[in-house]
Amino acid sequence: MLIALLEIDQKISGKLRLAENQIVLHRAAAFFAHSGDSWFWLAGLFVIWLISRGETRALAALFAGAILIQAMLVLSIKFIIKRRRPEGEWGEVYRKTDPHSFPSGHAVRAVMLAVMAWQLGIAPLYVILVIWAPLVSFARVALGLHFFVDVAAGWLIGIALALIILQAQPIFMGLFPWAF
Repeated sequence: MLIALLEIDQKISGKLRLAENQIVLHRAAAFFAHSGDSWFWLAGLFVIWLISRGETRALAALFAGAILIQAMLVLSIKFIIKRRRPEGEWGEVYRKTDPHSFPSGHAVRAVMLAVMAWQLGIAPLYVILVIWAPLVSFARVALGLHFFVDVAAGWLIGIALALIILQAQPIFMGLFPWAF
């Protein structure tokens, strides 16, 4: 049964994959795929944390901490499951540094950030992130870095992780008061 499900996943993923000759769509997908990189988000949040005070600084710390927790969780799952990425050429940096595809860390991160911003009522950021998260997620499939199920699982993990982190926010503030 698992083999049949994996075959269906590969068929769906293949239909969502962009052809190399679709240059404009390929470039747009590459932009969105990279926009979900953790280093990009951590660097931006660090700058916001450095230049801000009060609630903005606390939110930057919370989001950065969430990304670090998310990265550790996703890497742990990837090294337990060890599902190989789809065959392909694009995204060599991802393929070399992380050969595993399940779950999609970009999908987890994008959905987690969107849900956190939404639950915290950070407008208009949550509107932007709710639109951005599916674009990042499906760009990863379109470029052949992930299978559809990797992204779907990433969404479920991202939602759950966002809700858990928001509930644990007072604990984080107590453990790391200097960050908030």
